[in-house]
Amino acid sequence: MNKDNKTVLVTGSGTGIGQAVARKFAKEGFNIIILGRRKEPLVEASEILNDIIKKEKFNTIVKYYPGIDVADEDGINKLFDNIKNDFGKIDVIVNNAGVSGPVKIFTNSNFNEFKECVSIHLTGTYWTSIKSLDSLNKNGKIITISTFFTEENKFEQRPYRFRTPYTAAQGAKNRLVEALAWELVEKDIKSIGTNPGPVHSDRIYKTVYPKAAAEFLRIGGFKGLTNKQIEIANAALLPYLGENKDILEQEAKKTADAIIKENNDQNFDTITLKDSLLKLLEKVQDIAEKIQYNTKKMIVDKEFLSQEDVAEMVYNLSTDSIGRLINGKIIPNDRVFYPVKPIINRSINLNSDLHIEGKLILLTATIDDINDFDKVRKIAEKLNLMKARQIIILTDNNDLSAKAKEIFKEFHHHTIAFENEDAIKRIYTTIDNKFGKIDSVIHFTGNFDYSKNLTTLQRSQWNKLVNKFINIPHLIVRESVLSMATKDALENPDKFKNSFGNIIIIGPDAPIGEKIEGKIRARSEVFRGALRPYLTTANQELHDVLNSKINLILILQGSIDGTMPDYNKLESTLINLCAQKEMKNNSIIYINE
Repeated sequence: MNKDNKTVLVTGSGTGIGQAVARKFAKEGFNIIILGRRKEPLVEASEILNDIIKKEKFNTIVKYYPGIDVADEDGINKLFDNIKNDFGKIDVIVNNAGVSGPVKIFTNSNFNEFKECVSIHLTGTYWTSIKSLDSLNKNGKIITISTFFTEENKFEQRPYRFRTPYTAAQGAKNRLVEALAWELVEKDIKSIGTNPGPVHSDRIYKTVYPKAAAEFLRIGGFKGLTNKQIEIANAALLPYLGENKDILEQEAKKTADAIIKENNDQNFDTITLKDSLLKLLEKVQDIAEKIQYNTKKMIVDKEFLSQEDVAEMVYNLSTDSIGRLINGKIIPNDRVFYPVKPIINRSINLNSDLHIEGKLILLTATIDDINDFDKVRKIAEKLNLMKARQIIILTDNNDLSAKAKEIFKEFHHHTIAFENEDAIKRIYTTIDNKFGKIDSVIHFTGNFDYSKNLTTLQRSQWNKLVNKFINIPHLIVRESVLSMATKDALENPDKFKNSFGNIIIIGPDAPIGEKIEGKIRARSEVFRGALRPYLTTANQELHDVLNSKINLILILQGSIDGTMPDYNKLESTLINLCAQKEMKNNSIIYINE
């Protein structure tokens, strides 16, 4: 290997966009490092890359590292130890690794799959970037591939139906790109993001679109099948979409037999059910093609990008001339004209009748500052004075739990491990059985220390932030919605229709101070950038898909001029929101601007 050759590392590079990026850099004379979870695609990719190198007559090399999951801390740590031994220094990191994640409405999404999707897309990008810093040469580049289905900027939200973990992770990832750029100036390392729109790939044609179509049908129904049967059929048959007729017939018969046997259902015979399942599959295919067609209509030339187009963009972003000009920016290369509703507000529609009496209100908080407990208590006292039927307070099972118990002693209060899904489900079940449906939920995420560099955090500290600002809010929203609907709504989506309640998430405050540095502002936006697209997507699913009337609101306190948040205004806002009797406020509200 000629040490003068530059070296690029591309994550998730055995197939798809990652391999296309690696091929582009191979043609430009780079040494190539590829990695992924599966060995076989990496072996095939390395052969393709070596053929390019041979054809171009370069003296560069290709090295592949199999069994690497970017979400795995130990795996990434060992990867960079090996890279130091094998290559010494590298010049470009391309954060490309990703998964489709659960393509499900958020009420029905599996929590472990939700966390895995966030962990791969966001934490994988974060930790790979952090561990690369000791290996990157001066003027090195970190190029992160995100998506246009999220927020390319803070005031334009692009909901991605059935993809809540994906949009939350990608939104945070865009803001992370910006924050890293500010923090890495002294190291002379550039951080740049790019948001390709729809790209020609098997993932989008064979996974995302069909799964989205299948979820539409599970919720909307299909003649002759129950919602549960549709769900079982989709899970069993979607992998065979596009196969020849004989295979589809065979698999549909197996699935029909399994459904009849499991339910001991004599109302179906195998042939009739098999035919219904095949018709269902045809409908899935039809809807998937319509989704693809409708997306293409939003593109100026009605063509998705090719994987090679994305690779060309990534390579250009990594060059010294372009990298210097756009350091810290998110570059859209999607060309999609995507119409969005304006959902950012600075005030709420006020209620003339602040009727709280008799309402069941749940306050939850993952806060680390004892002073913030006082603010929660004051809101609880106000609700109590207005004769709420019951106020229940849940706080994190952390070092402050003993103090919290004293502060909230006159209220029904529990400390709980919020990241424990079973514990959360049990407490909601207990509330439902003892008190009935919850009317309003207020969740305080708390803040984090904006003075700490993200690049110096321990992995455990980062994981805590991801739990606090993404995973736990999702769990609270999901279980609150299920409490406000009926118990059997998970299997019968019609039960969500007209369900009502108010769910308010209070995210981290904006930074406070007279002269706020750019890097402080950038850090503060990382997890606000996760909550905004999450709430936007969840709201679209609630109202456009489930026909629910639940109000889901995100409040972000603080202002651009760094003034202290007005907590009296927060209190009056929360009282107004809890008093709502109709679908009225569903947006992201900056109440101090």
